Amino acid sequence: MIQPLAYVNPQAKIADNVVIDPFATIHKNVVIEEGSWIGSNVTIFEGAHIGKNCRIFPGAVISAIPQDLKFDGEETTVVIGDNTTVRECVTINRGTKASFKTAIGKNCLIMAYVHIAHDCSIGDYSILANGVQLAGHVNIGEHAIIGGLSAVHQFVHIGPHVMVSGGSLVRKDVPPYTKAGREPLGYEGINSIGLRRRGFSTDKINEIQEIYRVLYLRGHNNSKALSIIEGEMMPTPERDEIISFIRESDRGVMKGYVRRKE
Repeated sequence: MIQPLAYVNPQAKIADNVVIDPFATIHKNVVIEEGSWIGSNVTIFEGAHIGKNCRIFPGAVISAIPQDLKFDGEETTVVIGDNTTVRECVTINRGTKASFKTAIGKNCLIMAYVHIAHDCSIGDYSILANGVQLAGHVNIGEHAIIGGLSAVHQFVHIGPHVMVSGGSLVRKDVPPYTKAGREPLGYEGINSIGLRRRGFSTDKINEIQEIYRVLYLRGHNNSKALSIIEGEMMPTPERDEIISFIRESDRGVMKGYVRRKE
């Protein structure tokens, strides 16, 4: 149902059972799939593809052009997966020619006043709390939780099942399954509570914990720690994922725990 006070460009593709409230603006070359709701005063620019059963709350701006001086008008997109909620005044910019797409996964919760810049990728079931600010090209894995008012530097990668403390400045990559906090951002243990909630066994959690003991608590540099992990621990998907994440990190990973002097 499209309210008469909403503006929907005739070239937009809107499923029959989408609800669009008054004063929303939908530009051309937009796709909105079945069951989605678009609140009042939402603006969706061209290039957006909104999945099924999404909820876009008032004041959100989706698929505006990137805040990147190198952007030259190329045809790019924002893709939002099924069952994702975008709360009030969120801004999500479309991609640039670097990847041509900004992507939000399925079943995500993007809370109020979040900014997601061009070419970001956010995995399924992730939560970005109020006021999170993502610079361009940020990659966030599935089931990640980013605390409110955190700011993430461009090109940073945050692994799956990570929890980042509220108010964090994320300048380095955050490996999978970990908790990150303090300033400067550092290792705070593994996200054991989140892993249990998502069905990880006690043995699997202990395995992940032992990997990070070698990486962060035994005084080795990353190269030495990775060689110990490969040489002494049985290959598993989680072990190999952690190793690959650290080896492929361009910005470097966050530091381990450092005891502060009194």
